[in-house]
Amino acid sequence: MNGWLRRPSTYLCLPLLLASGVTLLTYDLPPGYGQGIVLLVMAAAAILAVDVVLGTRLPAPERFRERRYAGTREGFVALAFAAVVIVFCLLDLALYPIPLIVDPSSYASLEPCREHLRHISDMCWTLPVIGLLCVRQPLPRHLLIAFGLIFPVLVVDRNRIFAGLFSIAFVLAFRRDVAKPLPWKAITALGVLGCVVFSVLGTLRSGSIENVTLPFGDLYRAAPQGVKWLLLYVSAGPYNFGAMLAKHYTNSAFLMHQLIPGSGPLLTGQTDIPLDAPNINVGTEYLPFLMAWGAAGALTSMAAAYALLLWCVRRLHPRVSLFGLLMFLRIAYVSVMSPFAPQIFIAMNVGFLGLCLLLQLLAGLLPNRRDTPVSSPVPDEFPAWPTTTKST
Repeated sequence: MNGWLRRPSTYLCLPLLLASGVTLLTYDLPPGYGQGIVLLVMAAAAILAVDVVLGTRLPAPERFRERRYAGTREGFVALAFAAVVIVFCLLDLALYPIPLIVDPSSYASLEPCREHLRHISDMCWTLPVIGLLCVRQPLPRHLLIAFGLIFPVLVVDRNRIFAGLFSIAFVLAFRRDVAKPLPWKAITALGVLGCVVFSVLGTLRSGSIENVTLPFGDLYRAAPQGVKWLLLYVSAGPYNFGAMLAKHYTNSAFLMHQLIPGSGPLLTGQTDIPLDAPNINVGTEYLPFLMAWGAAGALTSMAAAYALLLWCVRRLHPRVSLFGLLMFLRIAYVSVMSPFAPQIFIAMNVGFLGLCLLLQLLAGLLPNRRDTPVSSPVPDEFPAWPTTTKST
């Protein structure tokens, strides 16, 4: 399993294969829709094969474990960044109605000023990572983790909840003692928590799922409503991808709106896209490219997504930089979510990657007060993560 977790293609291709399989089980697909599913599966398999040939891998868990960030320049800059994110989160909650309390269905209705606040507060998923890696004292560490997970619940942002839980699971897996097995219990608990929160918030913000009219199969019809939300969320992207490929629908406007901020609406519900169910308007990461440039465009975007993952992995070598880790976590997460909605090729990611590069540069310019090796772990540091290398 360690080998699979270190492969960049794991984060891009395995979720796509899983979503494609769930799609086949969830629907009685209309004629021609299966071609899109086959295209996704073949592309994922090809990227997995290329990944084996290239051999680019994440650093070994030993490299992650031996790095200490608390008390370093990177840790200081990261904590300052976390403080800014928290301020914007608090402003979001103080200045505007809280969707979970007032109206869960209003989660996506953002006033212009609140939208600007949300550009920063959306980075709340980084708070648990910074808390785990950069804070020695248990109380502030736990507060950072809790705040990073509670804020997206209050604003009914399931995406940020998943991003935070994914990042925590990754840190637990790669910062563990390599002599011990993967912490499956903790990772499973995080997964179950995410699924429960997802289902509950999905019901609160979207209401009953019974009014969705798609050609569901027996597996879906027999499932309880909470499971139906999960099946629908996992399968809707590949289903709509297959539908658009079968209908030979073309519309480059949506891709332009996605790539150029402010050029137009990003919601598929505000277009003439012939979706089978207008209220189920999510698509894969590659749907805008499919609609703009056909199957070749979709395949090209998959290759570009894999190339971006490779670049982020190489940013982790050889020192496992903290901001390189945040960059990888962001792109790895949106790669995991690529079967469900476009999240990789957006301006927010460009801004986040650029910000991390600037913060890393800033950390490098600060004076280094510690230039001697650390021979023993700090007593109040997270007990499972002793350190052995010099700080930076």
